[in-house]
Amino acid sequence: MLLHLDFGSDIPIYQQIRDQIVVGIAGGQLRPGERLPTVRALAEESGVNTMTVSKAYQLLKQEGYLRSDRRSGTVVCPLSGRGGPEAATLRALRVSLSELRLAGLDRAAALELCGRLFDEEGSV
Repeated sequence: MLLHLDFGSDIPIYQQIRDQIVVGIAGGQLRPGERLPTVRALAEESGVNTMTVSKAYQLLKQEGYLRSDRRSGTVVCPLSGRGGPEAATLRALRVSLSELRLAGLDRAAALELCGRLFDEEGSV
């Protein structure tokens, strides 16, 4: 799994890992049932501490994107098995929309921006 981590960013590395996995699932690069690298393997590949990857995986499990067991490892959950948006996802969306508003975008501009992101190839 190839991640693009920005070590100079204000966004914590575990959050960058989490976000890129969510984008990979939404974009179809990671499919339901697909096995992800072990925490140790992804940490080595990415050049980060195993606890950083572990924190990202734990967050993704809590949000219902991943599941793991000793036999099958960590895998992407089926899309239909997640139910509705989690409270954390709704909070994150609210924060993102608030940031857009503070940046000067009105509702129409924010919706247009979201529409463009949905339409981009390889994106959401």
